Amino acid sequence: MAEPAPVAAYPVGLRLTGRRVVVLGGGQVAQRRLPALIAAGADVRLVSPSATPSVEAMAEAGELRWERRRYRPGDLDGAWYALISTDEPAANEAASAEAEERRVWAVRSDDAEAASAWTPATGRSEGVTVAVLTGQDPRRSAAVRDAIVEGLRDGSLAAPHHRARHKGVALVGGGPGDPDLITVRGRRLLAEADVVIADRLGPRDLLDELPPHVEVIDAAKIPYGRFMAQEAINNALIEHAKAGKAVVRLKGGDPFVFGRGMEEVRALAEHGIPCTVVPGISSSISVPGAAGIPVTHRGVAHEFTVVSGHVAPDDQRSLIDWAALARLRGTLVLLMSVENIAAIAATLIRHGRPADTPVAVVQEGTTAAQRRVDATLATAGERVKAEGIRPPAVIVIGEVVTVGPAAGTDN
Repeated sequence: MAEPAPVAAYPVGLRLTGRRVVVLGGGQVAQRRLPALIAAGADVRLVSPSATPSVEAMAEAGELRWERRRYRPGDLDGAWYALISTDEPAANEAASAEAEERRVWAVRSDDAEAASAWTPATGRSEGVTVAVLTGQDPRRSAAVRDAIVEGLRDGSLAAPHHRARHKGVALVGGGPGDPDLITVRGRRLLAEADVVIADRLGPRDLLDELPPHVEVIDAAKIPYGRFMAQEAINNALIEHAKAGKAVVRLKGGDPFVFGRGMEEVRALAEHGIPCTVVPGISSSISVPGAAGIPVTHRGVAHEFTVVSGHVAPDDQRSLIDWAALARLRGTLVLLMSVENIAAIAATLIRHGRPADTPVAVVQEGTTAAQRRVDATLATAGERVKAEGIRPPAVIVIGEVVTVGPAAGTDN
């Protein structure tokens, strides 16, 4: 006679807010399961003579009630749900029988077949709870859970919202250029967008992944007419947001690191449009790192300063105290400085920075076209010109240039 097919478990979401949950045993199983029970608002009662330090900390913080003793009959009185995970098989068996008698759904860590409930592999992403059950194969459950949650987080598994989604504008920092370096939240918001207004320095490869209905606007090609470029971009954000579209403003690096992000936030606020700011990985630290340069290093540099060099040192518009920067012993990271590097280097030398200070120029960092050129303050201007360096490039000045394995190379 063929064996009967296994009966599938019936999935259900328990609403445990204010309802008693009894946890028997304070070991590793409880440590893993308690945070979710607490987050669900359950009235947790822990019965165990001992507990891990993490579980003990939950009790001390008042997140649960802990009775420091072994299980005894009657402990499940008034419970809606029970987690049975002691290290005593007889106690687990007795508690399981009590749960059955009292009609309390119970999970057993030592014998899933004897339990009336199973704990699914669970994950969460932006208000979505994913729970996976695969019978007696918990590793597969976890693998399926991880794949689904990762897809929801990075936007590769997109499910449209039918009741609610982000309103207004999301100001997203796209990172230094490698599409894998955008934040999880930024990628998810991109997947939900109706309109994306993108900078030239944003991670362009991500735009190819967008659904066909998404309108992609190149910020560099917005008709400016009588407007300043930034004002035209602000107007485009406002127009599409007021039309009820989910708008993403995709910027390179971080929106608030020389990204004019606050100007856009303020313009939206003046029109009552909500704006979500999603920080990005700044090229000031990620590009040097990708080229093997730490901006700080023990015994070499205890600070680093990030400077915009789009305005030359002798320009009246410059807000930088170059003399003070020259006196610093740490690392200088220059953004938007390719055009003015010769003047900047000369100014730093004139104010006391040694002419032989190492310099590294990293062009198109974190992308397939990444290229590094090494020099000194005395030769930086000539090297940049001779090598045909063009923006975007990050320039690092300081002894940290020499500490990595890639020091002294062109690539």
